[in-house]
Amino acid sequence: MLLSFLLKKYRAWRTYRATVTALASLDDRSRADIGVSWLDIESVARRAARAA
Repeated sequence: MLLSFLLKKYRAWRTYRATVTALASLDDRSRADIGVSWLDIESVARRAARAA
């Protein structure tokens, strides 16, 4: 039970970090094309982590 909880949290953290890294590496124009500003990166990453 504890192990599955920890694995779920670890997967969510990895998804969060991967999303932040990917979005932060885009230039302003690319982020504007997908409708994400610098201020939105964290909330988009949190949503992605929750869905993982």
